[in-house]
Amino acid sequence: MALAALAFTTSPALAMRVSPMVLEMESRGSDAVARVEVQNINPGNLAFQTRVYEMNIDKNGDIVETPGDDQFLIFPPQGALPPGGRQVIRLQWVGNPELATSQAFYVSVEQLPVALAPGASDTVGAQVQVLYNMRALVVVAPPGAKPDVKAASVRQSLYQPPAPPGSSELPPKQDGVEVTLRNDGRRHAMMANFGWHLEGTDRDGKWLRVDISPEELNRAIGTGYVAAMGERVFNLPVPGFGPGPIKLTFAK
Repeated sequence: MALAALAFTTSPALAMRVSPMVLEMESRGSDAVARVEVQNINPGNLAFQTRVYEMNIDKNGDIVETPGDDQFLIFPPQGALPPGGRQVIRLQWVGNPELATSQAFYVSVEQLPVALAPGASDTVGAQVQVLYNMRALVVVAPPGAKPDVKAASVRQSLYQPPAPPGSSELPPKQDGVEVTLRNDGRRHAMMANFGWHLEGTDRDGKWLRVDISPEELNRAIGTGYVAAMGERVFNLPVPGFGPGPIKLTFAK
């Protein structure tokens, strides 16, 4: 059975493109440096600044952010690009070189207002500038550290999906599978890089297996980030399982 992934519609960021969206670094050595490229895909000029926020995520995926600019040397911290222009931003870790466990950050590329062309302010549309903010996930890990992820709990669940972007109306509850993953390693894990195999029984007691591809997982749970020495709960839109035991295995 294929995963019936939830589809979320988002408005395209018309001003810029940031790549890659996920970077994995280490706290010392050659991997303590990474690069992000910003491209202006707007018909006008693009001015931007780069900020860093440390990300602490709880088991339910709720995020608390704190400023983390002092942990990185960023060059250039600001820039201005013509239409179609590109800029590579260099990130260098200058925080603790002897991290005990991985730390997660968002690198935020924030569009800045630009001066309007002469005469442009006479139009109604030009009186408001929509500024975009794009974020890349950056995780810094101790060299040599490994993740150690196991399924702590897997069960059938009727859960509440979040409201689609731009809407306050919640969709109907979803029959699915609630998975709790525990990472006992000192390095984070991106569990959507793996295939997931679920085995159990349906409501009639018949054997049921569902194979979930990395592409389907990315649509349903994003990167599947599990912090070092942490726990995460993921709700998968996989209907059909009964209340009995469900076995979860991973495949690269």
